[in-house]
Amino acid sequence: MAAYSLNAHLRKTLARGRVAVSRPAGCERIALYLFDPTVLEGPLSHEEAQAVVAEPAYWSFCWASGQVLASWILDNPGWVEGKRVLDFGSGSGIVAVAAAMAGAREAIACDIDPAALDAASANAALNGVSIVLCQDWADRPEELDVVTAADVLYDPENRPLLGVFREAAHRVLLADSRMKVLGDTAYHRQTTIEARTWPDLHEFEEFNKVRIYMAEGVGR
Repeated sequence: MAAYSLNAHLRKTLARGRVAVSRPAGCERIALYLFDPTVLEGPLSHEEAQAVVAEPAYWSFCWASGQVLASWILDNPGWVEGKRVLDFGSGSGIVAVAAAMAGAREAIACDIDPAALDAASANAALNGVSIVLCQDWADRPEELDVVTAADVLYDPENRPLLGVFREAAHRVLLADSRMKVLGDTAYHRQTTIEARTWPDLHEFEEFNKVRIYMAEGVGR
């Protein structure tokens, strides 16, 4: 049933689209419903390409930063265990799922795309955990222990989010592969790990280096 619903979302822009269960190479401990590349037996038509570009199904791919942050949380559960965690721009939901698997008191997937929330819910169920869905950052719970975010700084206009996150929670865990310099000294790099988008979109090598940062919240 979950796959049927997600396929319906995909086919709004790609008639041949469908999902399949796979385990991203950068975080094989979590199974996800993701885009099935075997459906593309030939090049996209002009109409398909235009539709995909106009309304991309970001949730149907697991981006490198999401894989790395999810794996890092599973390896370091103390950062989220017993805490209320909100994952901003959750997409497939892999980081929220990882937080739930690592013992978060509450793991919240926040995304403005209803299809992404459906994907996050389906992926949580696939891994035997429960998460809470939040469609609007403005509707988030007032008391957050941790905000997580992966690859949300692809647009320079999103940089103010760095301060917004610190105002909202006791701690921020951020993964990014797009900005070599964050420009915010409150964020301290923890590690750098290589990963690739899954299914692989053959992005530039520089986007396969994921940096994980931690920042303490402001006045909390």
